[in-house]
Amino acid sequence: MTFVLNPPAGETWLALTVDELPVGVVYDWSVRPDCGAVVLFSGTVRDHADGRDSVTSLTYEAYEGQCERKFAEIADEIRTRWPDTGRIAILHRLGTMGLNVSTVLVVVSSPHRPNAFEAARFGIDALKATAPIWKREEWEGGSDWGTRAQTPQHVSTLRSESGSAASGDATDHGA
Repeated sequence: MTFVLNPPAGETWLALTVDELPVGVVYDWSVRPDCGAVVLFSGTVRDHADGRDSVTSLTYEAYEGQCERKFAEIADEIRTRWPDTGRIAILHRLGTMGLNVSTVLVVVSSPHRPNAFEAARFGIDALKATAPIWKREEWEGGSDWGTRAQTPQHVSTLRSESGSAASGDATDHGA
C-alpha cells in the first residue's frame, strides 16, 4: 500500500511507505478554514526501549493489505465518534530508520481542540492496537523484535480517553 506522498483530493490521507514522512506537508494539508485545531502526533525513533539501552535504529515491517484496511477503519471510526472532524491523516513508514526519524503520523483537524486532541490520541492508540505492523529494535550488542507485541484488536471496540467505546482499552506503546 505504498501511496504517493502527495496530499489527496479528499479529506483522508492514508499511507504506508518507505519514503520520508512529509510532516510539514501533512500539517499544511490538514488546515481548513472551518477547523480551528490541528493536532499532529509524530512518533520518532528514540534511543531506548523496555530493558534496552542504546537503541540505534528500528526496522518496521507490515502486512500491507491489512494495514490499508485498518487505517481506513480507524479514520472511519474517528469520523463516527467525532463527526465534526475535518481532515485525518494516518501515515506510517516501513524499513530501517535511525534515531530521531519520524516513523508514524496521525493528524486530525477539527473546529475545536478537545475533539482534535481526543481523536488524534484515539487514532495513534487504535493504530498501535489494530494495525499489523512489527518493530525490530537494534541496539549496541543485539537486535530483536519489540517487547510490547499484542494480538490485534477491532477498531470499534477501543476506548477513547473519555471512555467512549463498547469495551477494551488501547494501550499507549510509545512511538
